[in-house]
Amino acid sequence: MRTPTYRLFVPFAAITSSVLLLTACGSGSGGPAGTGAAGVAARADGVPTTDVVSAVREDGAAARLLPAGVTRLTVAISVGGTPPGTTYLPDGKTLTGQDVDFTEAVAKVLGLRLKVEQASFEAILPALDSGKYDVGASNFGVTDERRRTIDFVTYVNDGQGFATREDSGLSRITDLKQLCGLNVATGAGTTFEATLEENEHVCADAGRKAYRVQAYSEPSAVWSSVQQGRSDVVMSTINGLRYAVAHQRGLKFLNEFRRLDVGFAFRKGTRLAPAFRAAVDRLIADGTYARILKKWGTTGSAISRSEISPPELGN
Repeated sequence: MRTPTYRLFVPFAAITSSVLLLTACGSGSGGPAGTGAAGVAARADGVPTTDVVSAVREDGAAARLLPAGVTRLTVAISVGGTPPGTTYLPDGKTLTGQDVDFTEAVAKVLGLRLKVEQASFEAILPALDSGKYDVGASNFGVTDERRRTIDFVTYVNDGQGFATREDSGLSRITDLKQLCGLNVATGAGTTFEATLEENEHVCADAGRKAYRVQAYSEPSAVWSSVQQGRSDVVMSTINGLRYAVAHQRGLKFLNEFRRLDVGFAFRKGTRLAPAFRAAVDRLIADGTYARILKKWGTTGSAISRSEISPPELGN
């Protein structure tokens, strides 16, 4: 099922949708499935609801870094299957997730109102350049390829990892040649898909059968493919995979493969970046940042300060 796009003016207290929908696509955060992703996404257990944003206050120094006259921004968010990626609370209309909390918190620091639009993950970055959205907030990894056309303001460090069924014979994956001959499920338009496609030659170079990349626009399809045996392994975000394994039976986390900075995404040359960087640094300083990470169980992804479009990690 393709998630519909919707538009909504958002107060600071909550981001909501009028659509009753419990599965959707594409933050790259992964939507684990114990009995099928749709059923998992609809479950209420394990979704933290601690309020870590409402106490955030506007910071005049950070807000003055905004371009003159900017009081409202259009933010594109992709909805994933389960936390820490963006998902729905059991009411079927209130969005929640780590990216949601960071977006709301930054907006409060800067005194901004947000117009939120839900979009598929792979559609957000191209739409920033066209001006359709001002900001993308969906766990976007900072890569040198993306930095050619996109500016980023970092707020966490996440990265790439692997998971599979608990009964799989796969273990730690340190080299993509270990995937040769396997079906690898991942999210469409993600750094995972790009990494896999860029390195497809490694199997041929080793005289082995190529792995097959199965890119899906919806996490429900990714996880059902693994559960039903059509895929052998999932490549997704470290945080999303760890959450999947911790909260769902029948899965195991294989390992971290590669770390990446994650940031808010903007069209190249944006004048919004300095204000967003100052806002993230403010959240780090006042303790809100740590509370958001603790809520979502991602304290291992903390950064000490925000950066604007840093070089890709490891390059």
